[in-house]
Amino acid sequence: MDKKNALRAGALTAGTTLMMLLMTSPALALTRDDGDDPGPGLSVGETLGLFVVAPLVIFAVITGLVMVLDKSRKQDHGHA
Repeated sequence: MDKKNALRAGALTAGTTLMMLLMTSPALALTRDDGDDPGPGLSVGETLGLFVVAPLVIFAVITGLVMVLDKSRKQDHGHA
């Protein structure tokens, strides 16, 4: 794995972590807002699917796209 791919993977991981932290911050609030009406809680399966399986699938899709695009770009340079 070369430095460019390592940097790209690190930046992607840091960005994803930051986005998840920003999105989860309202869930940590203990005080209720006016008109707040929380729905029923998620089951264990739904929670795992939402916060474990879904990010892994998204990560795999992004990784696959990056690898395919990276390979096609390298082949173009080789033939030119």
